Amino acid sequence: MWTQIDTYISQVTGEKFQSQQRRSVGGGCINQGYAVSNGEITYFVKLNLASQVAMFEAEALGLKEMLATASIRIPKPICWGVAENSSYIVLEWLELGNGNSNSWQVMGRKLAAMHQASSSQGFGWKINNTIGSTPQINTWTADWTEFYIKHRLGYQFQLARRRGESFPQQEKLLAAIPELLAHQVQPSLVHGDLWGGNAGCTASGEPVIFDPATYFGDREVDIAMTELFGGFPAAFYKGYNEVFPLDAGYEQRKTLYNLYHILNHFNLFGGGYASQANRMIDQILR
Repeated sequence: MWTQIDTYISQVTGEKFQSQQRRSVGGGCINQGYAVSNGEITYFVKLNLASQVAMFEAEALGLKEMLATASIRIPKPICWGVAENSSYIVLEWLELGNGNSNSWQVMGRKLAAMHQASSSQGFGWKINNTIGSTPQINTWTADWTEFYIKHRLGYQFQLARRRGESFPQQEKLLAAIPELLAHQVQPSLVHGDLWGGNAGCTASGEPVIFDPATYFGDREVDIAMTELFGGFPAAFYKGYNEVFPLDAGYEQRKTLYNLYHILNHFNLFGGGYASQANRMIDQILR
């Protein structure tokens, strides 16, 4: 397998690559991650089952979409595909360090710049991708509320029902969404899974985001998720609002946007996420 991956890297880069060192590094809870080096160049390689190759293809295309905005640092995808019984993606290796307050302020500004990339096709994306390992449906839709009802919350509720879980106020919530999301929304290129584990700074302090679930949606979905698991430093929000101030009412909408991720966590991991989702639904409908 590794010989095949070395060959693919060599073909794509045009430079002979033969890995000499491979060490396991964090690849998230879905994939296995490795730092692979020939002594001079290091790449980050993620592995999964061969059947999961579409997930890596979508990740690579999402990274390329974000890179095309020339806004925030994104690891460049090198190659991806199947080697023996594994699917893989090879990415530029970025040595992460500890950013300071200035780094996080710059991250906010650069994410705001990325969010200004839009789409004339509306909300969605050119292919479906994944959120964690859950399919994420990105069918192009002209109306944001329709997209969010059908392809975000509605789809997660369907998956939960298959797991035997029901949410008493589900229908009431879905019916309320057009009123809850009555603000003017322009399609923005969003990361889609922007929690603290998918953002950081390089050793030189440059902000970087990775592991996307890319699509064109309401930019507030990214900002909301930064607040879901502990929050980003205050400097991040300061930098963001300097470039692209959030619209009035964001504080009320963020719980609705984060409900998508809590439902997804229930569908992936079960446990107490169902009760958390019910509490969030109650809060939204108050």
